[in-house]
Amino acid sequence: MKLYSKILGDSGKDLVVMHGLFGMSDNWQTHGKAWAEEGFRVHLLDMRNHGQSPHSDAHHYQLMSDDVVEYFDAHAIENALVLGHSMGGKVAMLFATQNPERVEKLVVVDIAPKGYPVHHDEIINALKQLDFEVIKGRREADEVLAKYLDVASIRQFLLKSLYWKEKGRLAYRFNLEAIEKNIEMVGEPLAAIAYFDKPVQFIAGAQSNYIKATDSDKIHMHFPNAVIAVIEAAGHWVHAEQPETFYTTVTAFLKA
Repeated sequence: MKLYSKILGDSGKDLVVMHGLFGMSDNWQTHGKAWAEEGFRVHLLDMRNHGQSPHSDAHHYQLMSDDVVEYFDAHAIENALVLGHSMGGKVAMLFATQNPERVEKLVVVDIAPKGYPVHHDEIINALKQLDFEVIKGRREADEVLAKYLDVASIRQFLLKSLYWKEKGRLAYRFNLEAIEKNIEMVGEPLAAIAYFDKPVQFIAGAQSNYIKATDSDKIHMHFPNAVIAVIEAAGHWVHAEQPETFYTTVTAFLKA
């Protein structure tokens, strides 16, 4: 699958960034521009069924990793720095363990290589309540979502993927039907044999429960050269909630 991307910077070491579930490349624009100014050539990917990349009925990690291989080949990237958040972090881990020669360093943001129970039901249910035959603006969409999702920041994150499909008609950038159908895949663990021994940085939000202290052994089983950085006053969207601390922490690791 030919993935859509935004490429920032004309030269320098390639840095490939993969967003999380219901996200898109735009979520990483601010950090991407800053990394480009640091001298990296930054690739902000839209993963399959998200953003402006193609939609497909199939949505699982092996396919998404294969999409990234295809992207590397299409852009003549032999070896890159790779960063992924949440779902994108799972893709990044799989890609690195299957293609270690193509990854110099890996950054995994607020996700561990373990399995997770399905926990997106509330969000999917809320998103299914938006009737685009009736709703004609983002404010109306937010009012409907607010009946099902209390946290305003989560609603705003989801609403970023609304766009005008045609005059007067909104639509989602992500493929909600395919994501719902394959939602159990999103929680799948990394295979027991998966292994990558180059430098890896895991970033955990102190207020998130995605990476726990008890996950350290499993992380180091797959990634023996991993370091785990915990960012205070941050939940799952670490890069958005504590952008400066996140940026300096990751940039120091990438440049070390």
